Amino acid sequence: MTGTSTDKDWVSATTGASGYRTELRARTHAFVTDEPVDSGGTDAGPTPYEYLLAALVGCTTITLRMYADRKGWPLEGIDVRLRPAGAHAPDCAHCETEEVGITRLERTIELSGPLSDEQRARLLFIADRCPVKQTLTRGFRSFLARRLHGRLILGDTEDPHMRETEAQGQESVGEPLDRVDGRLKVTGGAKYAAEFPVPRVAHAVLVTSTIASGRVVAMDATAAERAPGVLKVLTPFNAPRLPGAPAVRGGTMRVPTLLQDPMVRYNGQPIGLVVAETFEQAIAATDLVRVRYATERPMLDMDRAPRNPPETVRPMRGERVTHRGDYARGLADAAVRVDQTYTTPLENHNPMEVHSTLALWEGDALTLYESTQGISNVRSSVARTFGVPPEKVRVVSHFTGGGFGSKGGPWSHEALAAMAAREVGRPVKLVLTRRQMFGPVGGRARTVQRVTMGATASGVLTATRHASTSNTSMLEDWLEPAVTPTLMLYACPNLETQYDLVRLNVGSPTFMRAPGETTGTFALESAMDELAVALRMDPVALRLANYAERDPESGRPWSSKGLRACYALAGERFGWSRRNPEPRATRDGRWLVGWGMATATYPARRSPASALARLLPDGRALVRAGTQEIGCGTYTVMTQIAADALGLPPDRVRFELGDTTMPENPASTGSVTAASTGTAVHEVATQLRSRLVKLAIADPASPLHGAAEGDVRVTDGRLTLASDGGSGESYATLLARQGGQPVEVTVSSRAGAEAQQYSMHSFGTVFAEVRVDEELGEIRVSRVVTAHDVGRVLNAKTASSQIIGGVVWGIGQALLEETLVDPHTGRYVNADLAEYHVPVNADVGAIDVHFVHEADAHVNPIGVKGAGEIGITGVGAAIANAVHHATGVRVRDLPITLDKIIRR
Repeated sequence: MTGTSTDKDWVSATTGASGYRTELRARTHAFVTDEPVDSGGTDAGPTPYEYLLAALVGCTTITLRMYADRKGWPLEGIDVRLRPAGAHAPDCAHCETEEVGITRLERTIELSGPLSDEQRARLLFIADRCPVKQTLTRGFRSFLARRLHGRLILGDTEDPHMRETEAQGQESVGEPLDRVDGRLKVTGGAKYAAEFPVPRVAHAVLVTSTIASGRVVAMDATAAERAPGVLKVLTPFNAPRLPGAPAVRGGTMRVPTLLQDPMVRYNGQPIGLVVAETFEQAIAATDLVRVRYATERPMLDMDRAPRNPPETVRPMRGERVTHRGDYARGLADAAVRVDQTYTTPLENHNPMEVHSTLALWEGDALTLYESTQGISNVRSSVARTFGVPPEKVRVVSHFTGGGFGSKGGPWSHEALAAMAAREVGRPVKLVLTRRQMFGPVGGRARTVQRVTMGATASGVLTATRHASTSNTSMLEDWLEPAVTPTLMLYACPNLETQYDLVRLNVGSPTFMRAPGETTGTFALESAMDELAVALRMDPVALRLANYAERDPESGRPWSSKGLRACYALAGERFGWSRRNPEPRATRDGRWLVGWGMATATYPARRSPASALARLLPDGRALVRAGTQEIGCGTYTVMTQIAADALGLPPDRVRFELGDTTMPENPASTGSVTAASTGTAVHEVATQLRSRLVKLAIADPASPLHGAAEGDVRVTDGRLTLASDGGSGESYATLLARQGGQPVEVTVSSRAGAEAQQYSMHSFGTVFAEVRVDEELGEIRVSRVVTAHDVGRVLNAKTASSQIIGGVVWGIGQALLEETLVDPHTGRYVNADLAEYHVPVNADVGAIDVHFVHEADAHVNPIGVKGAGEIGITGVGAAIANAVHHATGVRVRDLPITLDKIIRR
């Protein structure tokens, strides 16, 4: 693409070999390409795509000109049967024309005013099908895609994110760039924690309890110690004392069991460790350890367990009990009421890579190769446990094969591996078995949630109460924050929430993808559907009637909120307007067909983060941050962010992560990585670019000497003046004159006052279609359509993958997943992937993912709100609501299995 500026509104271009040129006039925004652009004849009206473009660039008038040197070039690839849907769609003559030759086309598009969210969502849907879009050049599509990805604020205000990118001439962020680490992963080149080659490594295997409550009286390890290859057997009776081992109930999360006492608090608890030359020798020797217990009766029934004292119920954010307005009066004033209880079961994380640690001592310095979502968390915890300074502990994790919250911080196995390595004087590798993933490394708590709602006859909420009781363990007081979405999702003047907690003899629960929002939206959005049924009101209309224009709990304005557009876009794609509201009204042979929907939400948070950027003498860049790659695409999106800020193509940037010797970053939990590490990477790369520009303009030998910093652009690693694209020099040439030494910048970044000024959340909606066999009760999810407002999308491919993964897990939550515990022994009954059911390909129908590209100038400097967790929220409720619509049976107890359908 070539171009020069003739005035502030127009850009002209040298005509390419094809003879085609496109010019777009949109106030001060201009685009030009010398590649061919197909379009309709001179009498064709504006296409929906062009109409949408006009709205997105914030103009009331837009002129589009297209030229062709030869006549009669046919418009190809058009399905003549396609017509735009929607009563308010602009007419499109292209969809009626089989073949159009263009010689010259000029047309002006007039808008009567700004588009509403609903109009914009409808146009996005139509434009996505518009044939003109399919034949646009790559450059022109990229130009539009940048605006559709939230980098332009509607109206006259230009988005600063867009301005920075345009100034540097790069377009990487937002593009569906293939994963930069993809080849390593599919060829086996990516090293996970247990795969690092370390000489003389020994292997450790946990010995776990076979009772749920009591005390280990004695452990006879004689036979095990004599077994071939065994180096050491550690038990509570011979394990070294650890100076910083946490006390039981010393906190609200992840209290480890480190062989410091003989007490047993759940079935499967680590009570010993066998170290041997090989994994096979170690695992065989565990069967030779004889354990004698003093057994106590375990508490395993949540309905019988006493509730915790209120002072021990401490949510991580907020209060145990909240009040807003006058709930009792609001409920009394309601014309319609719903009062139901919803339950979600124990669930367990099952990432493909089990938890693994490789521990290596060199003197008093410890290195851990660890499968984790938080290398800094592991370092600080292990250092504290062993009583050594944090700088004496190095944690390395270049790739993590999934974590979903279970690897967000340390458990017992990290410290046990380090203990064993110090005891045997050799590196020790400890890899949990699949069964040991149930109990020692967390899971999702069981919840019992009662939701009471009252509304006027027109559907306006007058009162809401959400009370949630969840289980914790005998080790700590973890709380599942299930009422969180109820506090902020709908505009209800009178609201109460309450948490309660019960202790059971099970492994400690912990974070599991969208903790609180996943369980809480199931209850809340199921209750909203029941209220819609009671009111004989459309479920979408009910939600719009209670749409919160500000955060109803804090009173703060939203940093941005595209939820209305999400409803409109996903509803249009799904065909919601054709829904017959009566249950059991739609059939396809023996299948009952049901449609359901729900709202999705998740907080947008940002944590302190740091990054280093270094420009190398050959003009390539190295960027480092001590974050983690857990499968979300961190290597890729950080490369894109850095490349755009530096004015380099992505293949000239190397991003490194996963080592505590790098600048510190938060754990990859809570959808904070893109917002936190991404902002730090953006800022450090921007500062490095600024430093390099200043070097050039201060250098008498540079062609840019004396220029103003703001007049310098960087494209493909070449610095030029905006007014004279021919003069300039490359980064490599500039550094060569500076002695050929790298230039390096380090930045620490943290949230500013905006976190106290705005309420920040991602939003979305899920529409689901299910088919239920009327005779057998078999349930199939045939299709799901989603639309999400997650702020700026950094990579269209990785972001879509995050939502797809969340939907798949939501199908598992709704229909399959449940951890079963023997009510007498506390043993996890289905602790393997044969019996713990997760969705497979045959369980998953079509998933149609969309983003509402809402620019957010407040949430953080790069406009990201996060897509990692929100994808699962609302899915369980949407499917449950669809099952009710199909069958007339309301299932409030997950998972929805065929027996719950048939028996009713």
